[in-house]
Amino acid sequence: MTHDGASTPRPQKVISRLTAYAAPYLKTFLAAFFFMLAASALNTLPPLLFKSVVDDVLISKNMAMLNMLCVGVVVIFTLKGAASFGQQYFMNWVGQRVVMDIRMVLYDHMQRMSLRVVHASRVGELMSRITGDVATLQNLVTSTLANLIVNGVTFFGMLGFIFYINWRLALITITTLPAVLWLLTFAAGSLRKAGHRVQERLANLTAIVQEAFSAIRIVRAFATEEFESARFREGNVENFDALLRAVRIQAFLSGVVEVFLILALAVVFWFGGRDVLKGRLTPGELVAFIGYIAFMVQPIRVFMNGMNSLQTGLAASERIFSVLDSPTEADGKSAGSKENRAPGRIKGRVTFERVRFSYAPDREVLRGIDLDTPSGEKTAIVGPTGSGKSTLVDLIPRFYDPTSGRILIDGQDISGLSLPALRRQIGIVPQESVLMKGTVAFNIAYGLPELLDRSASSMKTLRAAAQTAGIDEFIMSLPGAYEAEIGERGVNLSGGQRQRIAIARAVVRDPRILILDEATSSLDLEVERQVQEAMNRAMAGRTSFVIAHRLSTVMNADLILVLSEGEIVQRGTHETLLREDGLYARLYGLQFK
Repeated sequence: MTHDGASTPRPQKVISRLTAYAAPYLKTFLAAFFFMLAASALNTLPPLLFKSVVDDVLISKNMAMLNMLCVGVVVIFTLKGAASFGQQYFMNWVGQRVVMDIRMVLYDHMQRMSLRVVHASRVGELMSRITGDVATLQNLVTSTLANLIVNGVTFFGMLGFIFYINWRLALITITTLPAVLWLLTFAAGSLRKAGHRVQERLANLTAIVQEAFSAIRIVRAFATEEFESARFREGNVENFDALLRAVRIQAFLSGVVEVFLILALAVVFWFGGRDVLKGRLTPGELVAFIGYIAFMVQPIRVFMNGMNSLQTGLAASERIFSVLDSPTEADGKSAGSKENRAPGRIKGRVTFERVRFSYAPDREVLRGIDLDTPSGEKTAIVGPTGSGKSTLVDLIPRFYDPTSGRILIDGQDISGLSLPALRRQIGIVPQESVLMKGTVAFNIAYGLPELLDRSASSMKTLRAAAQTAGIDEFIMSLPGAYEAEIGERGVNLSGGQRQRIAIARAVVRDPRILILDEATSSLDLEVERQVQEAMNRAMAGRTSFVIAHRLSTVMNADLILVLSEGEIVQRGTHETLLREDGLYARLYGLQFK
């Protein structure tokens, strides 16, 4: 998935941005870090106990030392358990808060993303950012980082102890470290690429599932269940292959590093055994030294696993931040315009001045649109499919900004108006009336949540909107009336009922401008007549823009615009356009022949 204006952030920048999200919780993180250091320090003590057991107990036959060591073991591991609890609790608290904040920022950004970006993306892929990618990031900040810090400190602590015990053997041991570090550096890039691939394949799989279930009626109608299963199977196999590649890199790396460590252990055992036989090293020191080498395998193994999780987490973070860096609607303001200026209560005069618009540089959809619609008038927009009708009305609530030219409402350039304030005064009834899962009241009051307080005045407002839409009588016949639950997307309602609820939702805020985009195109003639009556009531006294294929629904408009290939080729009333014998007359003749 690509995002206009967004690029993939570099790992260093990703880490810097993650750190910025953690900054407000610095005190809690420091508490977690203190417990990490304590747990790491306690992890380094057991091999020293081995030395004391051999030299001070078994060889010296010191019973008092045996007693002290037994008590010491209990104390050390009790403290280690307490430190581990503190580290896990505080680190998870910080991690979960950071992830919660990022998830909230990500969702909020997605709600405001430019429609160009949204329409260029698959919904399933966007969903995977806020589910799969955030879950991967959560594992990174709550578990992986803590393990890397604890085991990193433990490793270097043990390294210090082996130098303390015998610096010559320690130098022999660390001769393998350059090769291990080179392997880690080489593997980091491969693991990050593999992590990107895993996240992309998982996003694709999520998108396939979302698309299949969103279009379940189409799938059943065309009997394409096997085709969809094949698509999912292919995506599933690709996801499996990506995961296996990451596992292969990790397993190879872990195995090679372990061979290097065992090689170092064998060399140490040979040189250390000679030193013990010559009296330069005590048996306890050799046991402790070998114990540290053996214990160092675990931090390195955890580090290997952590490297995979770290790179996968960074890949997920890069994908999240690439979405956060994509442009929002607010980024599209015209240069030099005042930001967030509230328009006040508008009257509804809409003016287009030489407006041009392109979705892509080589595909101009609107060309030089000039229009001045007085407040309270009904303007119909007709024309062949693809002529730019929906795009024209989408510019009024600023779903998109013109490529050139400007749009004014009551003489104010809308590019400088606050988007929420502007849109609160515009009601929209789309061709497909999308309803939310919830009650009838919730769906009508969707734009005015304060009406859900169930007060008498709120119910009066809801019912007035429903009566305007001609749906109040039907709603009152439902079990629970306005509290009746409707299924997701209103599946248990007819097309006409959904459309009239959508009209009620549009007019409940008493907008001054009303946009009806092919609101009756999918209805039969009888239901269309009922919805048309509701639309006429809704449009009364409001500036209205009606897009329609059926010319019978727009014959009474104050002004009819005829679009063709992005240009207004005719304008006038129904009677004047019929007399001109142009495109409108031809469209009329085709429908009423």
